[in-house]
Amino acid sequence: MVKVNGKPADLDGVTIAEALKKFGFDLGRVAVEVNGVLVPKSKHGEHILSDGDSVEAVSFVGGG
Repeated sequence: MVKVNGKPADLDGVTIAEALKKFGFDLGRVAVEVNGVLVPKSKHGEHILSDGDSVEAVSFVGGG
């Protein structure tokens, strides 16, 4: 089980990019930490999540 923003999810063996799509994040406007370590966007398609991982994803929102 993987936690995404504190919520448990069955994402073992899934890439960060796949997980973000599943949760409806805009892949171009999101920052992701896995187990407290920032993962660069260039690695989102390669980094595979494992049981026990804790993912924090934050979307950037423009405004004014």
